Amino acid sequence: MRALAHPVRMKLLGLLSHAGTLTATEASEALGESPANCAFHLRTLAKYGFVEEAGGGRGRERPWRRTHAGLDITFSAGDDPEFNAAATAFAEQAYAGLMNAAASALRNWASWPAEIQQLKLPERASSLYLTEAESAELTRQLNEVIDQYAGRLSHPEQRPAGSVPIEVLLLSWPQLDKLKLSPHQRDQARPPEAVAPEAKEQPSG
Repeated sequence: MRALAHPVRMKLLGLLSHAGTLTATEASEALGESPANCAFHLRTLAKYGFVEEAGGGRGRERPWRRTHAGLDITFSAGDDPEFNAAATAFAEQAYAGLMNAAASALRNWASWPAEIQQLKLPERASSLYLTEAESAELTRQLNEVIDQYAGRLSHPEQRPAGSVPIEVLLLSWPQLDKLKLSPHQRDQARPPEAVAPEAKEQPSG
């Protein structure tokens, strides 16, 4: 986790997911970092098994590729302070990078190419009350939908003509401030049930 807790390394992994292979020079052009800095971080990622040399390079220009198509990291707080610190650093870096990238892209929407501006991108923020079972089922359903398209990242041949790279960010978090309300207060916050108006008798005749 400490190896990943650096913004340049996370960006390098993201680039490699889309490009397949990259040299330090190619990565530097995409990220605006120096080739030497990109080379250093690529070697660090290789040290911990996240990337490897792809072969076929010339001279000092060595192509790199990811060793895994994606990352699935799950952790929970334990009694090891060093582990907790590393997990916290990784989470902070990962989420900060994603949120900064999202904010930057959305803030500059006017500069998007015309074909991108015409896309109907999913946007929604919702507050939900879920049980443990419902939370697991919602996660399963969302993953099932996203997984229909996720394979195109590591399989370029599956990308339809005209498709463009889109980042979909799904985040959920507990509303801890709402938990301070008593169950009675949370119930009272619900809007009243809609009641159908009583039918009026129509005069006969």
